[in-house]
Amino acid sequence: MIQINLRDYYPIYPNDMFVEVTEEVAEQLHQWEQNEKSHRRKLNRYRAHYSLDIGDGIENDAIFSCTTPDEVYERKLTRQQLHEAISALPDKQAKRVYAHFIMGMSQADIARAERISTVAVNSSIVRGLQRMGRYLKQNF
Repeated sequence: MIQINLRDYYPIYPNDMFVEVTEEVAEQLHQWEQNEKSHRRKLNRYRAHYSLDIGDGIENDAIFSCTTPDEVYERKLTRQQLHEAISALPDKQAKRVYAHFIMGMSQADIARAERISTVAVNSSIVRGLQRMGRYLKQNF
């Protein structure tokens, strides 16, 4: 049995607390401590000072506060206006603008699916956006 200080491994303990553990547990704790030090050295060496826990939404919740009812209403109106503007476009332009901006397809993918050139898709999207801008200015 080996005696370890829990305060060395768990900072929640305000005072020294010695506990006897088996050699296997002591080795695991030592290995964990070495891995932590190694990880911190790598972060420092490669200047990787970014959050590693972004996937669970902690930072997202801290950055974005709750939306007010006014903001929810404004977003709803904006979405409705955009859908109206897209539906006012000619069929091909509406499909291409929707596919590119709403569905996230690249212009090359749209061109491949429709068997046309990327330049044609690009000019169609640009003209569609210009037409949407004019429609939004006139109606809203």
